[in-house]
Amino acid sequence: MMRSSRNSSNKLLAYAFLSASLVSLGTLMLMLGMQIPGATMQISWIKDLATLRNPRSRFTFLNYLHTKSRLVAFSDLSTFLPKRREYEDYMRWCAEAFDDVVLYDQEACEIAPQRSSLTSAPIETFAVRTRNTRTGHHEVRHTRHVVIAGGGKPSIPPHFPQHDPHVIHSSKYMSQIGNVLPESSKAYRIAVLGAGQSAAEVFNDLHTRFPSSRTRLIIRGAALKPSDDSPFVNEIFDPNRTDSIFNAPPEVRAKDIERDRDTNYSVVRLTLLEKMYENLYEQHLDHDHKEDWPHQILNHREVTSVETGSEFDAPVRLHISNSNPCHAGAGPAKREELDVDVVVVATGYERNLHDRLLTKVQDLKPHKDASKLATEWQVSRDYRVKFRDGAVSDDAGVWLQGCCEQTHGLSDTLLSILAVRSGELVESMLGDQARECSSRCTSAESWLKPASNGIMANGTQSHTPNGYANGGVDEQR
Repeated sequence: MMRSSRNSSNKLLAYAFLSASLVSLGTLMLMLGMQIPGATMQISWIKDLATLRNPRSRFTFLNYLHTKSRLVAFSDLSTFLPKRREYEDYMRWCAEAFDDVVLYDQEACEIAPQRSSLTSAPIETFAVRTRNTRTGHHEVRHTRHVVIAGGGKPSIPPHFPQHDPHVIHSSKYMSQIGNVLPESSKAYRIAVLGAGQSAAEVFNDLHTRFPSSRTRLIIRGAALKPSDDSPFVNEIFDPNRTDSIFNAPPEVRAKDIERDRDTNYSVVRLTLLEKMYENLYEQHLDHDHKEDWPHQILNHREVTSVETGSEFDAPVRLHISNSNPCHAGAGPAKREELDVDVVVVATGYERNLHDRLLTKVQDLKPHKDASKLATEWQVSRDYRVKFRDGAVSDDAGVWLQGCCEQTHGLSDTLLSILAVRSGELVESMLGDQARECSSRCTSAESWLKPASNGIMANGTQSHTPNGYANGGVDEQR
């Protein structure tokens, strides 16, 4: 996303503060794969794109409801968790306010420093090469400020086919399942891999979507675990926790993050677990033995290899290791095979887009030291990438969003800190100008829209030297 230096300071800051929130949600807006009917957010609507930074902003979720004439009706729901479908519409509503300064369908390919004739002079601008995903046309844009927020890339285990239509990542479930399995009444065989919220939602949805199907949820552990969203645990995701996490000694921080991982990874909301258990329990009424149930959870299982081809009884054959103590005892794990028409893998995301984009900036890294992370990109508290002393001008730089969990904590990939972090990034880029404008403006309405000469692209930059780029993050909490 880019801003133009020709904008007035008030409009510039309005654009910048919202854009760092809004465009980093671009991927979430466009990835409709988990828009399962009835699915709710896992985060309070108060943690929207603006409220925690500026409750009087035009872009709060409450103002969205008011604009849509649903504020009173929503209040009657007595919930802090809107439907995922409604929250996506809220983000689209925010995005529409910036249609004249947004350029979509752009893929960032690389970021390169622009060196002056004086080889020792600090870098003042970066060249960002982008590709139009519709036309294939490449362009190069120059900017002082680059924000990389590419979100998560769906991660499919390496021993699974990476481009087989019968292997679907959960992020594409809703957009692809109907193409691969077009007949809702057919007795398909479907496997779901994973133990988190996405896997549970998909497994639960399959019963309704394909009532004659036979489904298997494959998990490594003994049972699905509930997420802990109690008040004390939720404080882990508070924006003000970022300081203490970042300032902790690296070994302490790593232990704290690992200890708290089960607040966000491989856990399921309790209400969904209870619904799933009730659905599975009802199979007792029709079948005397669990082995005959059409819908089952296979625990203590791990898929060791996958085969595809016409020689099998189904498009996909899963080779599974069963380490259930009831079967394995003290001996080796039991080997199983499972033939399915489709396997949905809910196996998370990779967050390393910045590594590829910054390949041509590698020589600007600080000199290596004894730190374990010395070969990785390091960031400051304000998410600014650390370069070698004097290598980059003070009024230029690169910032990362959504890929700093190791230094900034579990909330870095979630929505909880998005509004506040956006303000921090803009202040880091614009300094006194950002602070002055923020304190002077009492309402986002008075400094809403920038002039239309700025350009924003999902993961790209503008032609102006004072622009910045942004991309997407994924969801919740």
